[in-house]
Amino acid sequence: MKLGLGLYRDRLTTDNFKFAKQAGCSHIVVHLVDYYNGLNGLPSTDKERNMGIARPNEDIWTYEHLSSLKREINEQGLELEAIENFSPADWYDILLDGPKKKEQMEYLKRIIQNVGKVGIPVIGYNFSIAGVWGHVNRPVARGGAISATFDVTNGPEETPIPLGQVWNMTYDFDAAPGFIPPISSEELWERLEWFLKELLPIAEEAGVRLAAHPDDPPMPTIRGYGRLVNQPSLYQKLLDIYPSRSNALEFCLGTLQEMTEGDIYDTIDQYSKQDAVGYVHFRNVKGKVPNYQEVFVDEGDIDMIRAMRIFKKNNYNGVFIPDHTPQLACNAPWHAGMAYALGYMKALLTVIDREEVV
Repeated sequence: MKLGLGLYRDRLTTDNFKFAKQAGCSHIVVHLVDYYNGLNGLPSTDKERNMGIARPNEDIWTYEHLSSLKREINEQGLELEAIENFSPADWYDILLDGPKKKEQMEYLKRIIQNVGKVGIPVIGYNFSIAGVWGHVNRPVARGGAISATFDVTNGPEETPIPLGQVWNMTYDFDAAPGFIPPISSEELWERLEWFLKELLPIAEEAGVRLAAHPDDPPMPTIRGYGRLVNQPSLYQKLLDIYPSRSNALEFCLGTLQEMTEGDIYDTIDQYSKQDAVGYVHFRNVKGKVPNYQEVFVDEGDIDMIRAMRIFKKNNYNGVFIPDHTPQLACNAPWHAGMAYALGYMKALLTVIDREEVV
């Protein structure tokens, strides 16, 4: 089992690659999409303040760019394990079942071919209309550390999504006034099935695993739009659409724990036993929807030692990353928070890797 660090596009620097190596990482997971603004690190749908503008950027998906990025990471003694997420500008009509969906699918196929040609094993995706929405940063972690929270009674108003937006990002500032019509979970599943059946054969040929992130937050609807994987059992429904090693899971422990059904340890066992896990977001939380808080890796509701032992028992040999973590009160809050999580995970991996499997 391997330790990795996830880096957003603005953090893909030599210094941060060195930071990851110094903290004990062997692998990197990257985000190439600019979908965050400066407002508490969360997406914004306010046009005047929105920095999450979903613009097509073919340069970031070319073989040359991906090869260059992989080479920079390799030069620091690290491996590039995965890319997280297509830009909404690349596939909004796939999500919305719009007129450009076939054209956009051909572009996604080229992306997957380039990812495979470069030798990047996994690409994560979040098949969602509303995306990650509703989190508010509050001082809820140990010692008053700032971290993400979700509370339907004390959070943003669930307004419909304007036309020209998806995933809390604007891809068309000239869109007509109005809102995306309500979309049921059943409709979203139909769209996902088309997406998987079109793209997975290409992924198989390219040697790439498509890894699906569960709904975050795992509510049955967000802003009036259905969700896909808001309970652990629905991951199996996704896998059964197209049985293939290329049909995999971006296994977010925090999100799975936030769900109202199932047991997190049974869930880990079920999917790691199938070799369905692409990589793991090793994150802890307190509470469940509709009210939970993200906390330090060692203070939440999940027994992370027990969780990691299940992965080991089922011969999981992939990467664990702290996808995000509370920020420490210092001059480098993100780096300090990540260093704390990575140190904990490194120690845990070392101990468990030396244990005999019972």
